[in-house]
Amino acid sequence: MESSLTRIKSFRLSTSARELAVLGICLISMFLFLFSAYEKLLDHQRFYHGLSRVSIIGSKAEIISYAVPLLEVSISILLIIPKTQRKGLYGFVALMGIFTVYIFGMWLWAPDLPCHCNLIVEKLSWGQHIWFNLVFLGLAILGLLLNKPNIKS
Repeated sequence: MESSLTRIKSFRLSTSARELAVLGICLISMFLFLFSAYEKLLDHQRFYHGLSRVSIIGSKAEIISYAVPLLEVSISILLIIPKTQRKGLYGFVALMGIFTVYIFGMWLWAPDLPCHCNLIVEKLSWGQHIWFNLVFLGLAILGLLLNKPNIKS
């Protein structure tokens, strides 16, 4: 009789299935960041004003208001180029991690401040926004696990 652990260990995705899954995760992540960057730049004044209202980062709001969309676009470019997808996924995890920590802080200390992320998520509550980010973080981590470089001795 085969144990569940043995069946799980024997489950392997083919290389092409892994590559397709990683590509899908990269495309979804890229779409999220490009759409977000576009919205932040399209209505830059609104995004800047929202950041300037946050006491912790308000003094750096102008720099942050340009740096965030620039980072999102840069990471998106890394995600679409096959040779840099792994770096793009690391960048995505890092930036989404920072966003999630920031949102968690807003949820705890400034729940009445509006979110100025983009039209997709600004309608969510802070708690829903955290879950949204965690799902994307999980997908990107899965992409990293599936995109392990082949090490042959």
